[in-house]
Amino acid sequence: MAHFMLQIAYTPEAWAALVKKPHNRFDAVRSVVERMGGRIEGGWMCFGEYDGVLIVEMPDNITAAAFSMAAVAGGALKASKTTPLMTFDEGVQAMKQAAEAGYQPPGS
Repeated sequence: MAHFMLQIAYTPEAWAALVKKPHNRFDAVRSVVERMGGRIEGGWMCFGEYDGVLIVEMPDNITAAAFSMAAVAGGALKASKTTPLMTFDEGVQAMKQAAEAGYQPPGS
């Protein structure tokens, strides 16, 4: 299965609701991810540009995109970013393929 990093930022209204009634939103999302055939590997709250990060395993890109769309459609997020991840071994394989491709930049 493919891995993805999902970064989310809540709207002020969502933060107000969470402060009024604190609870772990990652637990709420876990059942949705699992129904879509995925698995949450880890989740963290953070501060800065984003308020939370999830590392998930999903069957494919389409399923990851569908989950992201569903989360944004709920209206509690002001920003969402989904980043496909690959293992270091996959990265090395990509480097080898890039080296073999023989691409020449313009003007060379």
